[in-house]
Amino acid sequence: MINFKEIEIKDKEWMEPLIISANMRGCHQNFTNLFAWYELFHYRAAQVDNYLVIKGRTENEEFYFYPAGTSDIKPVIETMYKDSLEHGHEFKILGLSPENRKELSDLYPDCFKYEYMRDGSDYVYYLDKLINLKGNRLSNKRNYINFFKQHNRDNWGFDPITPDNLEECREMNEIWNQERDHNKDIYLRGEYFAIRRCFDNFFDLDLEGGLIRVGDKIVAFTIGERLNSDTYVIHFEKAFNYVKGAYQMINREFAVYVREIYPELVYMNREDDMGHMGLRNAKLSYRPDKMEDKYAAIPVRRLK
Repeated sequence: MINFKEIEIKDKEWMEPLIISANMRGCHQNFTNLFAWYELFHYRAAQVDNYLVIKGRTENEEFYFYPAGTSDIKPVIETMYKDSLEHGHEFKILGLSPENRKELSDLYPDCFKYEYMRDGSDYVYYLDKLINLKGNRLSNKRNYINFFKQHNRDNWGFDPITPDNLEECREMNEIWNQERDHNKDIYLRGEYFAIRRCFDNFFDLDLEGGLIRVGDKIVAFTIGERLNSDTYVIHFEKAFNYVKGAYQMINREFAVYVREIYPELVYMNREDDMGHMGLRNAKLSYRPDKMEDKYAAIPVRRLK
């Protein structure tokens, strides 16, 4: 049996080096996401050998993520399998990358079936594309930005999130959610608490963010961090819909900011859509350069 524990902010010290060593590309293998989304997925963590093992729970099932770390992974998989047997639930591993899938298949031929997780696959863009928005296919994004600039003239500005404006961003998030009654949607409720947890621990999590202000009012904010060796990840992005062009402005202005502080990065991961069609259409509208595909591994026979 694996001795899992609830994830606390102090666990960043031992969990993050294991995540970094694996250089994983999926947004789910990220300390902030594991820490912030506890309300919805009940993530717990343990170290098995030199690997980070994550176990989560939804209303319908228990699941694991593919272990993050180095050295021999097979004993870790077998320990996870025994844990599932001891707790009497299916041994289901979620969020496998194509590389993880191949490794698991090579270790255990014909023991798993693999299902594509479209709702959990990440949207990835060239960072420079989000800055320049070139081409006919992104002309509507440029039009929104031009509209915003023309209607707000010298009355708007972009600023990084700092201790001086963090509380204003928190207040904007409260208003944004009140307008949507987040308690009626399980995803919005989970996201609401995830953002609150990020604000409560913003600087301990080493997060970065930016905001758009019109006059003296914040109308958009975004939160992100470096994900791996060549990619930045956007965790959250919020804007008031009544401010036309605010979403497009915070997207572009923060991409410019990321390029300035991380000139070596190539990609921006804007995470998955969790099956929400509104989010899917919004992320597709930016024409992703690739999808970070993820798979579920489900056993079809006992592991040998």
